[in-house]
Amino acid sequence: MAQSKSIVKVGFKIQGMSCTSCSNNLEKKLKDTKGVINASVNFAAEKALVEYDKETTNIEELTKVADKLGFKAIPEDNDSKTEKITLKLNGMSCTSCANNVEKNLNKIDGVISANVNFPAEKITIEYDPNKIRLMDMQKSVSKIGFELVLEDSEDNGIDEDEIKIRKTAKTMKISILFTSVIMGLMMINMFITSIPGYLPITIVLGFPIIFGTGWHVHVGSWKALKNKSPNMDVLVTLGSLPPYLIGFMGFFIPVQTFIEMATTIMTFHLIGKYLEVKAKGRASQAIKKLIQMGAKTAKIIVDGEEIEIPIKDLHVGDIMVVRPGEKIPTDGKVVGGSSLVDESMATGESMPVKREIGHEVIGATINKQGLLKIEVTKIGKDTFLSQVVKMMEECQGSKVPIQEFADRITGYFVPAIIVITIGTFISYNIFPGFHLGIVQWGSTFLPWVNPDVTPLTLAFISATAVLVISCPCALGLGTPTALMVGSGMGAEKGILIRNGEAIQTFKEVKAIAFDKTGTITKGKPEVTDIVLVNDVKDQDILYFAGSIENGSEHPLAHAIVEKAKNQNIRFGEVEQFNAVVGMGVEGRVDGEIVLVGNRRLMKEKNIPYEEYENELIRLEEEAKTAMLIARGEHLLGIIAVADPIKEDSARAIALLESMGIKTAMITGDNKRTAAAIGKMVGITHVISEVLPDGKVEEVERLQKKYGTVAMVGDGINDAPALKQANVGIAIGTGTDIAIEAADVTLVRGELTGIISAIKLSRSIFTKIKQNYFWAWIYNALFIPMAVIGLLHPMIGAAAMATSSLNVVYNSLRLKKVNIDPGQ
Repeated sequence: MAQSKSIVKVGFKIQGMSCTSCSNNLEKKLKDTKGVINASVNFAAEKALVEYDKETTNIEELTKVADKLGFKAIPEDNDSKTEKITLKLNGMSCTSCANNVEKNLNKIDGVISANVNFPAEKITIEYDPNKIRLMDMQKSVSKIGFELVLEDSEDNGIDEDEIKIRKTAKTMKISILFTSVIMGLMMINMFITSIPGYLPITIVLGFPIIFGTGWHVHVGSWKALKNKSPNMDVLVTLGSLPPYLIGFMGFFIPVQTFIEMATTIMTFHLIGKYLEVKAKGRASQAIKKLIQMGAKTAKIIVDGEEIEIPIKDLHVGDIMVVRPGEKIPTDGKVVGGSSLVDESMATGESMPVKREIGHEVIGATINKQGLLKIEVTKIGKDTFLSQVVKMMEECQGSKVPIQEFADRITGYFVPAIIVITIGTFISYNIFPGFHLGIVQWGSTFLPWVNPDVTPLTLAFISATAVLVISCPCALGLGTPTALMVGSGMGAEKGILIRNGEAIQTFKEVKAIAFDKTGTITKGKPEVTDIVLVNDVKDQDILYFAGSIENGSEHPLAHAIVEKAKNQNIRFGEVEQFNAVVGMGVEGRVDGEIVLVGNRRLMKEKNIPYEEYENELIRLEEEAKTAMLIARGEHLLGIIAVADPIKEDSARAIALLESMGIKTAMITGDNKRTAAAIGKMVGITHVISEVLPDGKVEEVERLQKKYGTVAMVGDGINDAPALKQANVGIAIGTGTDIAIEAADVTLVRGELTGIISAIKLSRSIFTKIKQNYFWAWIYNALFIPMAVIGLLHPMIGAAAMATSSLNVVYNSLRLKKVNIDPGQ
């Protein structure tokens, strides 16, 4: 029966699913929707395919079904292409601000996702440019009190971190100056002699602090309250502004004033912010270092003359001249000269590498020896350096799963503290005797606890202490600061981590599957043996094999072609060329059918080869790939090709096995060749004779057996398997498609980088857990102390600043961790 024209299928990208229960629930709801014929939701791929009657329902109704369940469904059959951009975000004072901006942007139609990196003061936005413009997002963010900077400020020579450090240092110093004078006068007034006009003097001296250096805090508080998203600024304002204003009551009634306390609280807050900004600047140094590595100008040849131009004026195809000691301005290909190039900034390799005509070079690396002429192949955001910066920013802007819980807690933290503060104040007035008793007891061993105050004063001091001791920032800083430092360390070692989730997953990997060619081996096979039948000559077998393989892109084919060319053999014309998947190739040369392939191809074409089975077995047991060559109905012989194993493959696999991580190799080679290679490098689980489209299934089998599995590959056919694995690892010397599909890229191409990556992920996650532990312990210990009156607000303000600093500096201590393999 013909399908109705009104029945259509549409695919959706689903965001927000966290487990298979989510996908099952969504699938059920979609199937129950009126007009839907069928629906299937793939949790792993985060996609849904819905077949529906467009006369009954539409895409908008289907997306609403997902919205009601808390997911975001993005139709894939439209013409729009999403873009991802990282921009500067100004005006944030704590992680509550970051959450507020995220919520604001994520509500806008056309915005796919918005992730704020609070320590770096940047936001990564994925959006549909056909639905929303950046300037519209800028206006929306501006309405809630923040500034989204659309200009690219990375190349203008301005170090914004340094500017912010200077600005916060200035406000801090002014605040310290006035507070020091106030505290000095207080000591004189209390212990030496009464100062005439002490109250108006302190009010005047406190004004520049409360309404000058601290004014931005109150502005932030007002904006936060207006948008019903209270943040850290609200707590500081409530802890400083009311105590200062109460001081004015001293002119009219005899009441204890708290101006000294108010100014000290604000000053400690500003000191903490200065130290935090300075520390965060250190945490984000890795990206700044990378950006600064780029050259500012380039020398190019125009009409036979050499001229110097800015980097931004370079075009693809320009010929650059790079002398010894100079930076290579941008990515390109050597078209003249040879030299040694220091690529340590890109690969982490300290030894210079030889680069000559035909070799690709990376921008910002240093030419150490000879003069090079380089053709520009990539400029701007397409260059290696720009891609590294982009990957690092995406990683730093992404969220580790453990952070989601902390973010939820942070969202409720400030409102909860305000409720506790009010409750504390009321409790002191309802049960004054009880609280005075606790304070009396505490004063015997805590010198800052003063029991000789009225219940009302004690209530006010304790409530203020609760406000200023509470610090949600420490919770919010725990993950991003560790990611910033860790991703920077990885980049310096040639390990590029695409997202934070990979870091948490990597530490749980139980097995790692390796592709063979280009991963365990060098990917540059060489002909090692030629076995001839009867009176066939080397030139004959190389002529026919080379002619056929000259039309193939397979690495093994290149080895045969190269061998034939080295013997000055000219190839014949090939007709009816055909690649037989999993078997080999065939074609017609000089009017005769020529076959190059394995046993299955010979059996398929009824070519007898059994007489040479022992030779095949011998070659395969030597870890060589043996290919049978036939012309017409007769076998010509065997050509054996070996792909040299990388020097560090065996060491890397031994180290992984010693760490308790199982290793496997997935290859299309026959069992004997695969087993021989597996034995040489120490892999125990060898999976052979796998067709290109079967790698995904093999990864799935490993996942069922071991749980969390990583996949390492470098080829186009590895990309689906890299995606299927829990963590995809691309060899940086491989294809762009494999790198794009991977979670982690090893730029240097050495497998020992996997051990470094695992060590790095474990170290980062350890720091994240430590950060959360100290943030929780801090609040769990000191908030109850403040509630029962055993913590003075001034001490609380200092401790509040210390809490955030402890988290940032703990993350910075990551730099001392040794992630070198085998150490």
